[in-house]
Amino acid sequence: MNPLALMVFLISLAIGATTTMLSHHWLLAWIGLEINTLALLPIMMKTPHPRAIEAATKYFLTQATASALMLFSCLINALQTGEWNINNPHNLMTTPLSLAIMMKLGLAPLHFWLPEVLQGTPLSTGLILSTWQKIPPMILLLQISPNINLSLTIIMGLTSILIGGWGGIGQTQLRKIMAFSSIGHLGWIILILKLNPQLSLFSFILYIIMTTAMFLSLIMLSTTKMSQISISWTKNPTMMTTTMLILLSLAGLPPLTGFQPKLLIILELIKQNMIISATLTMLTSLLALFFYLRLTYIVTLTLSPSTHNSTTTWRTSMKPQLPSAITSIMALTLLPLTPAILLM
Repeated sequence: MNPLALMVFLISLAIGATTTMLSHHWLLAWIGLEINTLALLPIMMKTPHPRAIEAATKYFLTQATASALMLFSCLINALQTGEWNINNPHNLMTTPLSLAIMMKLGLAPLHFWLPEVLQGTPLSTGLILSTWQKIPPMILLLQISPNINLSLTIIMGLTSILIGGWGGIGQTQLRKIMAFSSIGHLGWIILILKLNPQLSLFSFILYIIMTTAMFLSLIMLSTTKMSQISISWTKNPTMMTTTMLILLSLAGLPPLTGFQPKLLIILELIKQNMIISATLTMLTSLLALFFYLRLTYIVTLTLSPSTHNSTTTWRTSMKPQLPSAITSIMALTLLPLTPAILLM
C-alpha cells in the first residue's frame, strides 16, 4: 500500500476513535465509530488476497448491522428523552444499545465474525483490530454502565468466557487463538462492568497491553501457525521464552500481570455475594488455561523434528523491537505495582 494512503487511513482511525471517546452526543459517537470502521477496511485489504477481501466484507457487514441497531436505538432514545446525551439513556433503549456495542466488540454470542476476520488479515492489522478498535465501544459501554442491565452483562460475560475457552482448544492458527483469547478476556471485563466500572477499565487496559505484547512477538517471529512457532526456538530462544511468559500472563497465572485483573474480578464478585457467578467464571476459565498451556508446551518444551541448526536471524530483522520490549516488560511485571496503579 502507498505509504501516504496508509498514513491517511491510520490518521482517520485515530480521529474516529478520539471523536467517539470525547463525545457526549450519541450521533457524534456513532459518526466516530463509522469513521473507524471505514478507515480500517482499506488497511485490511492492503494485501490483495481472497481471504483478506472475505474478512473485510464480513467485518463491514457485521459492523454495519451493529451500527444500524445502534443508530435506531439512539433515535428511539432521543424520541423518548428529548436529548442525545450519552450518560442518560432511556431504560427501554439501554439493552439494544448495549447489544449493538457488544456486537462491535465481538462478545459471545455475537462473536462469530471475529475469528474469521482475524484469520483473514495480516498480524499488524489483527493487532489494530484486537486493541485499538476495541477502545471506542468499550468507552461507550463504560459511559452507560450505571444504566446497563446486570443480568445481560453476567450472561454475556459468562458466555464469552466459555466460548473463548472452548473455541480456542482445537485451533492451530495463532490468529484464531488470539481471537478467542480476546473474546474470553472481554467476557471477564464485561462481567464486572455494572458492579465496578473502574475495575473494568483497569482490566481492559491490561488486556490491551498483554494482547499488544503477544501480537508484536508474533510479528517479530513472523509466525501465524503452531507448526511455524514450534520450530522458532533455534531462531530466537530469548524471544520464544518471552512469548511463553506472555502466554502464561494471558492465561492469568501468578506472578505475571494477567493474574491481577482476574483476582480482583473474582474478589469483587465474592464481595457482591455472587458466589455462583464467581465459581462458574473460574471453572469456565480453565478451558482457556488449557489451550494457553498447550500452546506454551508447543512453543518451548518440544522441539520439532524439522528443526535445523541454522542460527540466521532474518525472521527478526527490521521488526518493531523496542515497542515489543516495552509491552512485553509491562505484560510480565506489573503485578507488584497493582496497589499503586489502583490508587491512581
